[in-house]
Order: sequence, then structure tokens, then C-alpha cells
Amino acid sequence: MKSINRGELFPIMFKLAITAAVALLGLISQVEAHGYVQEITLGSTKYTGYLPYSDPYYPTPPPRIVRKIPGNGPVEDLSLIDVQCNGWTAGGAQYAGSAPAPLVGTVAAGSQVKLNWTLWPDSHEGPMITYMARAPSDITKWNPGTSAVWFKVHQVGKDSSGKWAAADILNANNGIYTFTIPKNLKAGQYIIRHEILALHSAYTYPGVQVYPSCIQVQVTGSGSALPTSFVSFPGAYTGSTPGIVFDIYTNTGSYPIPGPAVWTGGN
Repeated sequence: MKSINRGELFPIMFKLAITAAVALLGLISQVEAHGYVQEITLGSTKYTGYLPYSDPYYPTPPPRIVRKIPGNGPVEDLSLIDVQCNGWTAGGAQYAGSAPAPLVGTVAAGSQVKLNWTLWPDSHEGPMITYMARAPSDITKWNPGTSAVWFKVHQVGKDSSGKWAAADILNANNGIYTFTIPKNLKAGQYIIRHEILALHSAYTYPGVQVYPSCIQVQVTGSGSALPTSFVSFPGAYTGSTPGIVFDIYTNTGSYPIPGPAVWTGGN
């Protein structure tokens, strides 16, 4: 039998350690039954999302277009910067939720974006909402902070039959959420901020669970439209914002999706 020297042994041991860590954390994530965006399709190009249970464990983490997240859990304190792009302030500054990613995806104005979520639990019902923010400079170095730079481009709540965007419609679409970049949006670099608001404990505040994800894109096209009204994160939602406190078990009426109106750019 061929002997293995130390130089060959290290990469084997490292691979086994990574495999074990990913398996263990995968088990934990399934028990917690939360989720995150695992793949992004911009036009016809697919990008792997930030994978919190494998990416951080490589000596050199794989570059992504998605700003890193600490895991598959929610943000519940709407006053924290964590609510912007997902984060865990209590766990350290590296999880502040807005650190720029190294890559930028490309998408044409007027084209579809498809976001593939990990398996979403049936009990976590709520809306799916998408914002964008235009970067004033290199997006791989830009952090919006608490500035009012975000505008809403899409939202899906509860339909007339009582089905929720998450989990009913999302799971029926095999975990794929789709929206369209406003066709007249001016070209440039943008953060797409996408979120699910899980309402299963939102009968009081705190209670709503926010699952945000931030994707860096270069929008192409000849459009010239830009919004004139913006919100900040944190700031757009508070405990008194309509739709943040909502008892899904007793309220069978329509649901007021939080945040500003959707900006279509004249679409």
C-alpha cells in the first residue's frame, strides 16, 4: 500500500474537516428550519449565493456577489444595522451585515432576477420584499450605513385566496422568487436588498423575523430614471409600522406590506 507523506496528508485532513463541519452545520440549519438565498440568476447567468455553512471555512473564502451573512437565522431587532443586509452585531463587527462583497453581477434593466431560497418552513408565513440602492462609487467598497438610499422595486404579500408569498407561493415555485429590474432604471452599480418577513410570532413586537440578503449588481441599459424618495435600514421599519405587528392566526383580512410604495420607474 502506498504511504502518504505529511504534505499529502494535510489537504486530505482539511477536506475531511470541511466536510464534517458542513455536515454538522447543515444538520443544525435543518433543525432551526430557517433559510437564505443560495443562488441568484441574473438574466441567464447563475451565481452562487453566500453559503454561511461552508464559505467561511475555506482558507480563502470563495468570492461572491452577495454580502456575507452569519447564518440562516433572523434579525428581530429593527433598530440594528443587522436588518440592512443580515448580520449579528452581538457576534462581532465581522457580522455587521453590510460588509461589501468582492464581486459584482451584471443584469440588464428590464430583465428578470431569480432568487433561489433554501427550503423554507411552511410555518414561516409572510411577505417577500425587494429594495435597491444605487452606489455612488465602487460598490465593492461602499457601505450605505444608515443613509436613506433604498427604494422598493417589488413586493408580494398575501393573495386573495389567503396564500402567502412565503411559504405558500415560494415553495410552490420550488424555492424560486422572481422579480424584474425596472426597465427604465439608470445604468450603474446597485445593491439589491431582498427579504422575507416571517410573521409566525409577529402578534407583538419584537416578534417579526427579518431574513435580508444583499446582492451587488451592475445594471446595464439606456434608461435614465431614478427614484426621488428613499428609506433607510435601519429606519424603514419600526414596531409601529403597519404589517410589522400582525397576527396571522386571527387576522384573515388583507395584509399591509411594510415600507414605501413600489417604485416602477415608469414601467
